[in-house]
Amino acid sequence: MNDAADPTPQRKSGPTRSRKEAEAARKAQMKRPLTRKEQAERERRRRAAARDKQRQALMGGGSTADLPARDRGPAKALARDAVDRRRTVAEFMLPILVIILVLSFFPSLASVVFSLWTVTIFATIIDEVWLLFTLKRELGKRFTKPERRGAVLYAVLRSTQIRRMRLPKPAIAVGQPLRDHY
Repeated sequence: MNDAADPTPQRKSGPTRSRKEAEAARKAQMKRPLTRKEQAERERRRRAAARDKQRQALMGGGSTADLPARDRGPAKALARDAVDRRRTVAEFMLPILVIILVLSFFPSLASVVFSLWTVTIFATIIDEVWLLFTLKRELGKRFTKPERRGAVLYAVLRSTQIRRMRLPKPAIAVGQPLRDHY
């Protein structure tokens, strides 16, 4: 996803340093040799900053370039939106399985448990096949084969997660149409 299509423009955190200040900071950094301990501390700070940027991107803020590699790219953004714009049976699988487990403690309800289990499995399969069909059609319209690689499996895995627990956070409401450009 390019930043030009991003509906929320990013703002600068402060004024740009002057060339003189930037060169002085760079020279000061290069001037003295770092000890092993100082190098490790600098690397630790760099990794922490990268983690913070990634966490912010996963929570819906920040840049798409800061997302983990598995979530990057316009095809995966389309897959995320295709999953997030609809309710899936798979996202309700865990609560349904808890109900089935509770009902299985009552021997008189064995036929109900079996029927509920069977209906849940078939409904999940049908729903996932429908998701795959519609997603492949959308991906085929918008992207070349190398660009859409991995997006279908990504969508299947995302569809099995409870909506509130999904990362990156859903950027599209249920029932909202897909964007024109990704």
